Amino acid sequence: MIGLVVIVLIVAVVLFMTVGVYNRLVGLRQRANQAFADIDVQLRQRHDLIPNLVETVKGYATHERGTLEAVTAARNAAVAAGTVEGKVQAENALTGALRQLFAVAEAYPDLKANQNFLQLQGELADIENKLAASRRFFNSAVSEFNAAIQQFPAVLFARTLGFSERQFFDLGDDRATVAETPQVKF
Repeated sequence: MIGLVVIVLIVAVVLFMTVGVYNRLVGLRQRANQAFADIDVQLRQRHDLIPNLVETVKGYATHERGTLEAVTAARNAAVAAGTVEGKVQAENALTGALRQLFAVAEAYPDLKANQNFLQLQGELADIENKLAASRRFFNSAVSEFNAAIQQFPAVLFARTLGFSERQFFDLGDDRATVAETPQVKF
Protein backbone atom coordinates (compact mmCIF):
# COMPACT_ATOMS: atom_id res chain seq x y z
CA MET A 1 0.00 0.00 0.00
CA ILE A 2 2.76 2.48 0.92
CA GLY A 3 4.70 1.44 -2.20
CA LEU A 4 1.68 2.29 -4.37
CA VAL A 5 1.34 5.71 -2.72
CA VAL A 6 5.06 6.41 -3.31
CA ILE A 7 4.76 5.40 -6.97
CA VAL A 8 1.67 7.57 -7.44
CA LEU A 9 3.46 10.53 -5.80
CA ILE A 10 6.54 10.07 -8.02
CA VAL A 11 4.37 9.87 -11.14
CA ALA A 12 2.45 12.97 -10.01
CA VAL A 13 5.67 14.93 -9.37
CA VAL A 14 7.12 13.91 -12.74
CA LEU A 15 3.86 14.82 -14.49
CA PHE A 16 3.71 18.16 -12.66
CA MET A 17 7.33 18.92 -13.60
CA THR A 18 6.69 17.95 -17.22
CA VAL A 19 3.67 20.25 -17.45
CA GLY A 20 5.64 23.10 -15.86
CA VAL A 21 8.62 22.62 -18.15
CA TYR A 22 6.37 22.34 -21.20
CA ASN A 23 4.48 25.54 -20.38
CA ARG A 24 7.70 27.46 -19.76
CA LEU A 25 9.23 26.28 -23.03
CA VAL A 26 6.06 27.13 -24.96
CA GLY A 27 6.19 30.65 -23.54
CA LEU A 28 9.86 31.06 -24.47
CA ARG A 29 9.25 29.68 -27.95
CA GLN A 30 6.41 32.15 -28.44
CA ARG A 31 8.65 35.00 -27.29
CA ALA A 32 11.27 33.96 -29.87
CA ASN A 33 8.58 33.68 -32.57
CA GLN A 34 7.29 37.17 -31.72
CA ALA A 35 10.82 38.56 -31.81
CA PHE A 36 11.33 37.06 -35.27
CA ALA A 37 8.01 38.52 -36.39
CA ASP A 38 9.29 41.94 -35.28
CA ILE A 39 12.37 41.47 -37.47
CA ASP A 40 10.10 40.43 -40.33
CA VAL A 41 8.08 43.66 -39.99
CA GLN A 42 11.25 45.77 -40.20
CA LEU A 43 12.51 43.74 -43.17
CA ARG A 44 9.19 44.25 -44.99
CA GLN A 45 9.41 48.00 -44.43
CA ARG A 46 12.98 47.92 -45.74
CA HIS A 47 11.91 45.88 -48.77
CA ASP A 48 9.02 48.27 -49.49
CA LEU A 49 11.34 51.29 -49.34
CA ILE A 50 13.98 49.92 -51.71
CA PRO A 51 11.97 50.15 -54.98
CA ASN A 52 11.35 53.86 -54.31
CA LEU A 53 15.03 54.38 -53.64
CA VAL A 54 15.99 52.55 -56.84
CA GLU A 55 13.50 54.59 -58.89
CA THR A 56 14.87 57.83 -57.47
CA VAL A 57 18.44 56.83 -58.32
CA LYS A 58 17.37 55.68 -61.82
CA GLY A 59 16.44 59.20 -62.77
CA TYR A 60 19.95 60.42 -62.09
CA ALA A 61 22.19 57.44 -62.72
CA THR A 62 20.89 55.90 -65.92
CA HIS A 63 24.21 54.26 -66.84
CA GLU A 64 24.46 52.49 -63.44
CA ARG A 65 22.00 49.84 -64.54
CA GLY A 66 24.03 46.90 -63.16
CA THR A 67 24.00 48.31 -59.64
CA LEU A 68 20.28 49.02 -59.80
CA GLU A 69 19.56 45.50 -61.08
CA ALA A 70 21.73 44.01 -58.32
CA VAL A 71 19.77 45.89 -55.66
CA THR A 72 16.46 44.79 -57.18
CA ALA A 73 17.58 41.16 -57.42
CA ALA A 74 18.89 41.19 -53.85
CA ARG A 75 15.62 42.69 -52.62
CA ASN A 76 13.58 40.04 -54.44
CA ALA A 77 15.75 37.27 -52.97
CA ALA A 78 15.33 38.75 -49.48
CA VAL A 79 11.56 38.94 -49.86
CA ALA A 80 11.43 35.31 -51.01
CA ALA A 81 13.67 33.92 -48.22
CA GLY A 82 11.73 31.69 -45.85
CA THR A 83 14.10 30.32 -43.23
CA VAL A 84 16.17 32.22 -40.68
CA GLU A 85 19.36 31.11 -42.45
CA GLY A 86 17.94 32.10 -45.83
CA LYS A 87 16.87 35.50 -44.55
CA VAL A 88 20.28 36.12 -43.00
CA GLN A 89 22.08 35.32 -46.27
CA ALA A 90 19.63 37.30 -48.40
CA GLU A 91 19.72 40.31 -46.08
CA ASN A 92 23.53 40.29 -46.07
CA ALA A 93 23.48 40.33 -49.89
CA LEU A 94 20.91 43.13 -49.87
CA THR A 95 23.00 45.18 -47.45
CA GLY A 96 25.98 44.83 -49.77
CA ALA A 97 23.90 45.86 -52.79
CA LEU A 98 22.60 48.90 -50.92
CA ARG A 99 26.16 49.89 -50.06
CA GLN A 100 26.93 49.83 -53.79
CA LEU A 101 23.82 51.92 -54.50
CA PHE A 102 24.88 54.58 -52.01
CA ALA A 103 28.39 54.54 -53.46
CA VAL A 104 26.84 55.27 -56.87
CA ALA A 105 24.82 58.09 -55.31
CA GLU A 106 28.05 59.71 -54.10
CA ALA A 107 29.05 60.25 -57.74
CA TYR A 108 25.90 62.29 -58.48
CA PRO A 109 25.79 65.61 -56.58
CA ASP A 110 22.29 66.40 -57.89
CA LEU A 111 21.03 63.08 -56.57
CA LYS A 112 22.65 63.63 -53.18
CA ALA A 113 20.82 66.97 -52.97
CA ASN A 114 17.47 65.53 -54.10
CA GLN A 115 14.94 65.90 -51.26
CA ASN A 116 13.16 62.65 -52.11
CA PHE A 117 16.44 60.71 -52.10
CA LEU A 118 17.48 62.27 -48.80
CA GLN A 119 14.13 61.40 -47.24
CA LEU A 120 14.33 57.81 -48.47
CA GLN A 121 17.90 57.52 -47.26
CA GLY A 122 16.86 58.84 -43.83
CA GLU A 123 13.95 56.38 -43.65
CA LEU A 124 16.28 53.55 -44.57
CA ALA A 125 18.73 54.57 -41.83
CA ASP A 126 15.85 54.60 -39.33
CA ILE A 127 14.69 51.15 -40.43
CA GLU A 128 18.26 49.81 -40.20
CA ASN A 129 18.46 51.03 -36.58
CA LYS A 130 15.13 49.41 -35.74
CA LEU A 131 16.28 46.22 -37.45
CA ALA A 132 19.43 46.11 -35.34
CA ALA A 133 17.34 46.45 -32.17
CA SER A 134 14.93 43.74 -33.38
CA ARG A 135 17.82 41.39 -34.15
CA ARG A 136 19.25 41.92 -30.66
CA PHE A 137 15.86 41.19 -29.07
CA PHE A 138 15.39 38.08 -31.22
CA ASN A 139 18.86 36.75 -30.42
CA SER A 140 18.23 37.38 -26.72
CA ALA A 141 14.93 35.47 -26.89
CA VAL A 142 16.59 32.61 -28.79
CA SER A 143 19.44 32.51 -26.28
CA GLU A 144 16.99 32.29 -23.39
CA PHE A 145 14.98 29.58 -25.16
CA ASN A 146 18.08 27.55 -26.07
CA ALA A 147 19.40 27.82 -22.50
CA ALA A 148 16.02 26.73 -21.08
CA ILE A 149 15.89 23.53 -23.13
CA GLN A 150 19.42 22.63 -22.03
CA GLN A 151 18.81 23.19 -18.29
CA PHE A 152 17.72 20.56 -15.84
CA PRO A 153 14.95 19.32 -15.66
CA ALA A 154 13.87 20.60 -19.09
CA VAL A 155 16.71 18.72 -20.77
CA LEU A 156 14.94 15.50 -19.74
CA PHE A 157 11.72 16.42 -21.54
CA ALA A 158 12.46 19.09 -24.16
CA ARG A 159 13.39 16.89 -27.11
CA THR A 160 10.62 14.41 -26.34
CA LEU A 161 8.09 17.25 -26.25
CA GLY A 162 9.28 18.55 -29.64
CA PHE A 163 11.51 21.44 -28.58
CA SER A 164 14.84 21.90 -30.32
CA GLU A 165 17.41 24.67 -30.46
CA ARG A 166 16.68 27.72 -32.59
CA GLN A 167 19.18 29.46 -34.84
CA PHE A 168 20.37 32.99 -34.09
CA PHE A 169 19.96 35.77 -36.63
CA ASP A 170 23.71 35.76 -37.20
CA LEU A 171 25.23 38.30 -39.54
CA GLY A 172 28.38 36.27 -40.12
CA ASP A 173 31.17 38.20 -41.82
CA ASP A 174 29.06 41.35 -42.15
CA ARG A 175 28.67 41.69 -38.37
CA ALA A 176 31.19 44.55 -38.08
CA THR A 177 29.76 46.61 -40.93
CA VAL A 178 26.12 46.07 -39.97
CA ALA A 179 26.81 46.95 -36.33
CA GLU A 180 27.74 50.44 -37.47
CA THR A 181 24.93 52.96 -37.65
CA PRO A 182 24.11 53.72 -41.30
CA GLN A 183 25.45 57.07 -42.37
CA VAL A 184 23.11 59.57 -43.90
CA LYS A 185 25.12 62.22 -45.74
CA PHE A 186 23.69 65.57 -46.69
